[in-house]
Amino acid sequence: MKTLVLGLGNPIVSDDSVGLRVADELRARLAGAAGVEVDVDYWGGLRLMERMIGYDRAVVIDAIQTGAAPGTIHRLRPDDLPTQRSASAHDANLTTALALGRQAGMHLPPDEGVALVGIEAADILNFGEQLTPEVQAAIPRAVQLVLEILADPAPAPEDAR
Repeated sequence: MKTLVLGLGNPIVSDDSVGLRVADELRARLAGAAGVEVDVDYWGGLRLMERMIGYDRAVVIDAIQTGAAPGTIHRLRPDDLPTQRSASAHDANLTTALALGRQAGMHLPPDEGVALVGIEAADILNFGEQLTPEVQAAIPRAVQLVLEILADPAPAPEDAR
């Protein structure tokens, strides 16, 4: 079982850097964990699918804006992204990208093997080095959720669905 944990975000946009900060915390906690790689990506989009090639499951962490209270933690499926994210989303429809990649013969996690952890941002458009207090306070809860996801048993193989 090979797992990718990927924090998304822009390091120079305040709340949009929260995925990167959660990934940094997870890197320290998961250092040396067998079969788990923790990384960051500043671009997102179809690169999400590209980054998942060769992994059996993936956890993606990012700031989102759905209108919930800032600091709210969301656990989403890949097909939730287009409707749940703000207009400044990093990614295209991940479900479609994964399906196309699988059809092209790429080894990608099944949809049920992809978890998305969204942290409700107060504002993902303001430049600045500091997260808003509510979003900063959500980091430990987001880290805990990712650790719980990683502790779950592996998803069923695609052909067993």
